[in-house]
Amino acid sequence: MTKTILGRYELTEQKQVVIDVSVRTVEDLYNNFDRTAPYMKKDLDQEFVDYIIDSVREIGDNDFVIRITLSNMPEEIIMDRVRSSIYTFFQYLKDMEHRALDNMFRRSFMLFGIGLVLLAIAIAATRKFSSSEGVLTEVFVQGLTIAAWVSLWEAIANLFVEWRPHNKDIRLYEKVMNSPVIFRHIPTK
Repeated sequence: MTKTILGRYELTEQKQVVIDVSVRTVEDLYNNFDRTAPYMKKDLDQEFVDYIIDSVREIGDNDFVIRITLSNMPEEIIMDRVRSSIYTFFQYLKDMEHRALDNMFRRSFMLFGIGLVLLAIAIAATRKFSSSEGVLTEVFVQGLTIAAWVSLWEAIANLFVEWRPHNKDIRLYEKVMNSPVIFRHIPTK
């Protein structure tokens, strides 16, 4: 299957996959709301970002270059700014993913701590109160036990399941940040 997917892409002489982006002008790579911001601080156009991310996911572990095809070739300083803004924007996405991962870990550890406390209270309550104390006491103790296990399960599920997509996205953003960005001029007819 990977061969058929890679067949959709052009390869460089060094066998790198070419993620080709065609735009009329450099400004088309950026969000319209940031027109007056300097290139280094502009947000990239979301369609451009989504296209790059989807392409990188599609090609897997293969090396790649991002090739921007333009009808008017910009000056070298503009090309350097575009390269820098792509790097900066994906660094920002990586930082946001790290923040989300930190929040997930913090929430998991908090849930784990709450679960342990609830479980300790449930065990202590079970030892203190006998089943002859009444139905209400038994329901309370069983409710604490269930709440403790739910909290523990949620913490464990977060740690072993939810961290992986965050980690995968962080690696993907690093790949984009470290990929070469080249420019190609194709004159309009």
